[in-house]
Amino acid sequence: MAPYHIRKYQENDRKWVTDLFSEAMAEHISTTFCHILKLPQTLVLLLGGPLALILVSGSWVLAFVSSLALLAALRLLAEYPWKQFVVMSLHTDMSDITKSYLSESGSCFWVAESKGQVVGIVGALPVKKPTLQKMQLELLHLCVTPEHRGQGIAKALVRTVLTFAQDQGYGEVVLTTSILQHSAVALYQRLGFQKTSQFFLFTSWRLISFSQIQFTYCLPSAQVSQALEQGGGLRSV
Repeated sequence: MAPYHIRKYQENDRKWVTDLFSEAMAEHISTTFCHILKLPQTLVLLLGGPLALILVSGSWVLAFVSSLALLAALRLLAEYPWKQFVVMSLHTDMSDITKSYLSESGSCFWVAESKGQVVGIVGALPVKKPTLQKMQLELLHLCVTPEHRGQGIAKALVRTVLTFAQDQGYGEVVLTTSILQHSAVALYQRLGFQKTSQFFLFTSWRLISFSQIQFTYCLPSAQVSQALEQGGGLRSV
């Protein structure tokens, strides 16, 4: 197990960070493709479409070609949400990481470094909603290279965000992940995050049952306040 340390992002980390992020998102394409193939509506389409062509045209070749075309289309469908997310991120908050994350005290971006290479990343930005009753910090872009997983790096990065949030006076840490990121979901639950909602980012994603999960971690000071509110507050004796 190679040693690692966590530090703040520097500008010369940019290529490492963007490459790691892009590759980590691309890993989910195969999982998404398998997920789509297992859906009942997909099975009906894959079996019923070619069968209908055979009955209508009598051509097995046409049925085979149509099956391949359908599989290719489903593969493109599996790629779409991840490639879209990468493009969106690289054109918004990750277009200038220093400006987005390190220009103000309430946000930050960290990297995990091992043997001079960036092997893990995570960012944190304040949630800016006028309706919020508590200050929230959003955890973003948690990624670890495949060869460095299983060493506790992801857990250490999440705990770095939680410590930062508490030091900065935040009440909660929130994040959003997909139902297909099974290891990430398990990690957040082990660390004490609570599932607060599940939703479809786009209506079209309902067709492939690709939903997002929002998790919330209530920081200790906020947990005490919440317990007092639920219990009716402090009582004089």
